Amino acid sequence: MQRWRGLEDIPQDWGRSVVTIGSYDGVHRGHQLIIKHAVDRARELGVPAVVVTFDPHPSEVVRPGSHPPLLAPHHRRAELMTELGVDAVLILPFTTEFSKLSPADFVVKVLVDKLHAKAVVEGPNFRFGHKAAGDVGFLTEQGKTYDFEVEVVDLYVTGEAGGGEPFSSTLTRRLVAEGDVTGAREILGRPHRVEGVVVRGAQRGRELGFPTANVETLPHTAIPADGVYAGYLHAQDEIMPAAISVGTNPQFDGTERTVEAYAIDRVGLDLYGLHVAVDFVAYVRGQAKFESLEALLEQMADDVKRCREIVAAEA
Repeated sequence: MQRWRGLEDIPQDWGRSVVTIGSYDGVHRGHQLIIKHAVDRARELGVPAVVVTFDPHPSEVVRPGSHPPLLAPHHRRAELMTELGVDAVLILPFTTEFSKLSPADFVVKVLVDKLHAKAVVEGPNFRFGHKAAGDVGFLTEQGKTYDFEVEVVDLYVTGEAGGGEPFSSTLTRRLVAEGDVTGAREILGRPHRVEGVVVRGAQRGRELGFPTANVETLPHTAIPADGVYAGYLHAQDEIMPAAISVGTNPQFDGTERTVEAYAIDRVGLDLYGLHVAVDFVAYVRGQAKFESLEALLEQMADDVKRCREIVAAEA
């Protein structure tokens, strides 16, 4: 798959294509419906499928300081889009100047002049251009002028976790923030993932017999609520069952919030300096401070046992 950053990266001889535009944070099941429709349409027309997205998130430019927690970094989104059959991803730097482009100018500069859109696929609530003034109705009218079709994909609704709401990144972020990683998984279609480099922490886990990978998460990462979770640690091309702790470590009066993953039943792992990923499968319990170190160790052993069982049930 080709990856472009900015309009200038698009090959000058790029032909017609099917395009879909959006932040697509998380590439959740609603996003997947839109992207897959775009890919299928591209195959029918015999042209490439292109996803256009933005960096940073538009809200950070329009309302500085409002950058939402991210469900997936751009490289992870590209991986997921590749799995869906996307041929190219265009990441547009979202600057103040870019935010002032009118919907009409956006259509001409991006869809017509650069991507030569033959069809554009969007969800029903798609908005674009300065002050989000453009919608699918305006896009459809522009398509008549510039010879591209516009197809709208209705989003399905979620189950119990979403209370019947449409699939959305906003809902997924709320569920993650509440620690409802099971509900978030229902929307994402896979476990919520956190990535980062393993750094040296206080190393108390090693001293207690449960050495953990202390993950320095990427900026703006959506991190689940404080507590213990069952999941997986992805490192060195391995996927290992893990017991994951999120929080400030109140047992030792900690103040810094961390994400730490213990690779269950693994001995001698050296992951310092490596980029790893942590998948959250299920919430086990909340963060707590225990009366004694012995009580903490007993609880940690029970946590690992429960996490081992939860992950084993996934197989």
